[in-house]
Amino acid sequence: MTRIGGMLTGVSPVMLVADLDRAIDFCRDRLGFECTVYGHPPNFGVANRDDATILLALCPEPERIVPNWKIVDKTWNAYIRVDDADAIYAEVQERGAEIDYSIYDAPHGFREFGVQDPDGHDIAFGQRIEPL
Repeated sequence: MTRIGGMLTGVSPVMLVADLDRAIDFCRDRLGFECTVYGHPPNFGVANRDDATILLALCPEPERIVPNWKIVDKTWNAYIRVDDADAIYAEVQERGAEIDYSIYDAPHGFREFGVQDPDGHDIAFGQRIEPL
């Protein structure tokens, strides 16, 4: 198939959050992201680290937030590719992030681990260890 358009330059998962300040604190303090909030009062946040971006949207009805794993077992809300999974794993542990599952070599060819944010979203970090 012939390519007609421009190049895709990234993807940013949007996660609904019950408490924007709490979500920003988690991304900044536990995962090492730089964060910015928007709105008056703040209702949206952007968390950036290197080439990874997570968007955070305040949910006016927090009881409606349902992390993916509650619908489909072991399904993430975000999967962030990294160049050194072991180094990131050590860093987020040192920062006090709640580890959802420990680092291992997954059957799909990534060395990965997962954390869980305060709203229950699973965020995985994975390094490709096998060629495509």
